[in-house]
Amino acid sequence: MVTQRFAKPSFALLLSLIGIAGVPEIAFAGDNNPGPTLTVQIYNYSQASPAILAQAKHQAGRILGAAGLQVIWVECPAKPLANENPGPCQKSPEAGDLRLRILPTPIQNQFQESVFGFAVHPVLASVYYDFALRRAKSDDAEFEIPIVLGGVIAHELGHLLLGSNGHSGKGIMQPRWEPNQVRQLMMGTLLFTPEQSKRMTVEAQARIEQQRNYLGSTSAAAQH
Repeated sequence: MVTQRFAKPSFALLLSLIGIAGVPEIAFAGDNNPGPTLTVQIYNYSQASPAILAQAKHQAGRILGAAGLQVIWVECPAKPLANENPGPCQKSPEAGDLRLRILPTPIQNQFQESVFGFAVHPVLASVYYDFALRRAKSDDAEFEIPIVLGGVIAHELGHLLLGSNGHSGKGIMQPRWEPNQVRQLMMGTLLFTPEQSKRMTVEAQARIEQQRNYLGSTSAAAQH
């Protein structure tokens, strides 16, 4: 089979894509009416460097932002430190919280495997760093690593809001990415569809309301 290749983007375009040229985060849902906010706890078990992970978070945040979602990233230690003070990584996940693992390679598990990773609805997503690494090596383009990694992060987090059957025939939720999909990712056009975006924001808002109602009832019970 002949592998399709595509021209490498210009350096200026590359900088804008991976977020190191000072380009501001894109606005979405109106400055005075931001979309639902999700907190994502990240556990990095791979060899992804802090710089690569930072660029991947920027890429994933841009894709999720285009769908109308805000993301707060919380980096957590892969191995809890002894005598560590309680913090956001130690608390039980709330309704609006998601957990993300960056794994080095595919692992044996009871869930359906995919080339990107897998998601355990409703709160845990895992992505394979090896996929981004191999994809970049196949194109002889190291700069692709954080961009592809950010894309698969958005894909698997999408499953947590869309469900395990959230794959589609177009957009970022396609189950497999050929050179054409990777080219779209490099150009910033591989996104969630409008229908998926709507479903995700509705689900995220429902989770936030669930947590708000829970906290309200707990507070009311404590006052009696």
